[in-house]
Amino acid sequence: MQRFLIGNWKCYKSLADAKSWFDAFAALYTPRDGLSVIIAPPFVVLESLAEYLKKLDLQNVFLAAQDISPFPKGAYTGAVAADMVRGLVDYVIVGHSERRRYFHETTQDMINKVYETVDADLLPILCVDKPDELRQFRALQDCDCTKMIVAYSPVDALNFRIPASPAEVAAAADTIVRTGPAESVVYGGAVDRDNAGRYLELGGICGLFVGTASLEAKVFIDICRLFDAR
Repeated sequence: MQRFLIGNWKCYKSLADAKSWFDAFAALYTPRDGLSVIIAPPFVVLESLAEYLKKLDLQNVFLAAQDISPFPKGAYTGAVAADMVRGLVDYVIVGHSERRRYFHETTQDMINKVYETVDADLLPILCVDKPDELRQFRALQDCDCTKMIVAYSPVDALNFRIPASPAEVAAAADTIVRTGPAESVVYGGAVDRDNAGRYLELGGICGLFVGTASLEAKVFIDICRLFDAR
């Protein structure tokens, strides 16, 4: 099973901060077979950071966009189309709860974003709050997105910093895999280095989606090392 450790930096880190983070990360990082490490920095540093990452030449480390436009390139002021980040990132986060809560994104927006991501030969990381939400995405059955990652990210865990129980996460992962269309499920919600190992022991989980704990390179490396024993 391919495994994933995804770090979402949200609206943090300047370019200098980002480079400093990767310098610290590179000094401690050891590639692991079957583990992809994915970092989602802010849009404004993506291009420069992609070039910097090439120089560091870190094996199995990739970048993701935190969001993408539901529309192709065109007259959409302020939007960033999927085609515009192709070559800079390999993954795109779609439907994060903060996008739905603060920017009022709809299910149709999320579906459009998945299609735009796939059309640009990028891989979606689709966030869902409840496992049965995938039933809202039946339109994706016609989309060639079998390599899509589904991030089970319950809103309560994100808003109140209360991680979901391993039993809840295992049940959600089982429902998500049975519902489709993706087979790779990661958990995100108040994940830190103290509780991360509990989720990696679950059979249906192939990785973690980390927010606050990804902002410090040493903490993120500690979580990365937990994959060794699982």
